[in-house]
Amino acid sequence: MKKNILYLKHILDSIERIEEYIRGVDYEDFMESSLIQAATIREIEIIGEATKNLDVKFREKYNTLPLRKMSGMGDKLIHDYFGVDLDAVWDTVTIDLPPLKDKIISILEEIELLS
Repeated sequence: MKKNILYLKHILDSIERIEEYIRGVDYEDFMESSLIQAATIREIEIIGEATKNLDVKFREKYNTLPLRKMSGMGDKLIHDYFGVDLDAVWDTVTIDLPPLKDKIISILEEIELLS
C-alpha cells in the first residue's frame, strides 16, 4: 500500500504543478505559450506513468478513478509528441484534473486513516 501512496502523491504533485502553470492563464495564453504547454504536457506524462505503477488490488478497489484514461493520455503524449492535440490537453487540465485531484485527496485521506 505504501507504494500506492507514493504514486498517488506523485500524481497529486503533478496536478498541483499544472494548476500553478495555468493559474491566471486562459485558453489563448495557453495556446501561445510553448513553455506552459511543454511543462503541462510533461506533468500529464508523469501522471500517466505513475498511474501504471498502481497495483492491481488498488485498481480494483478504486475503480472509479479514470486510470485507463490517465495512462492513455500520458502514453499518447509520450509517443506522439508532434501530433499533440493542445485542445485536448487544455480540456484535460481545466475540466478533468480538478475532480481527479479531489478524488486523489479523498483516497489519500482514506488510506492514511486506515494505516
